[in-house]
Amino acid sequence: MTRRGCCARSAIGPGRVIKRAFIEESGGGRLRHESALVAAELAERGVEFQTFTIKKIRRRQLPLDRQTLVVGDMDCTFGALKQLGIPIPPNNDYPKALEHLLHRRIWTSSFGQVEQSFTCGAHSAVFVKPSGRKKCFTGLVAQSEPDFYRIQVSRNETVFCSEVVSWRSEYRVYVANSKILAIDFYQGDRDVELDEDIVAQAVAALDASGESHAGYAIDFGVLSSGRTALVEMNDGFSVGAYDIDQKNYTDMVVARWEELMASEPLEDRPDDQREADNEHKTG
Repeated sequence: MTRRGCCARSAIGPGRVIKRAFIEESGGGRLRHESALVAAELAERGVEFQTFTIKKIRRRQLPLDRQTLVVGDMDCTFGALKQLGIPIPPNNDYPKALEHLLHRRIWTSSFGQVEQSFTCGAHSAVFVKPSGRKKCFTGLVAQSEPDFYRIQVSRNETVFCSEVVSWRSEYRVYVANSKILAIDFYQGDRDVELDEDIVAQAVAALDASGESHAGYAIDFGVLSSGRTALVEMNDGFSVGAYDIDQKNYTDMVVARWEELMASEPLEDRPDDQREADNEHKTG
């Protein structure tokens, strides 16, 4: 199931803040699927863009300002935000407003503690994934202690843990300015569809709680019980695109980037808030 919006193309975003863009390439002009979608859409909109490699972000060789869109992976995005003096937004995989849609127990721990729990026989199986923005390993269902041996990560690494559940199907929902732009199937049985009323209620709940963004992607699935459940929420930058078209994907990315560009610079924040932001970036 794929559902796409049908509104006509317009200028770059509601506030028309973005004037040009830099899009990350892998070398030799090669673009990832998501970057290619944005590049094609910007070309149709007549927005100037250039491609670059991650080295230019690391060396601060790009002339960035708050009217410049940057499209790339997490490292690229974080580098651009840092250069612009904009705090990296906190991770929020499991919003409090949507806890009632988890339908499974989720908790935080350290990688080492989870590993030790298998040694003690406290768990027979548990899903484990990094809790931070940077994914230092791929989430996995651990069923025995040897499952941890192949993962090269600090045993102090904070992780999310989840009860193991059976997903019949999984979908990504793309949202910009509180509007659902597309719902893309990505795993399981395509014939097992989401309850779209629950999805719409979830978007409204995020808005009401203040946990929403101008642009984001949120994954839902259908459990073996038949209930529609939250898989996880993703920020609107550096997020994977499945069947969503170039216009709607670009609308989501731009909406979130313009929201970030309107953030208060780190140097203008109160001392206690700057300290909290710095703790987040290093934590």
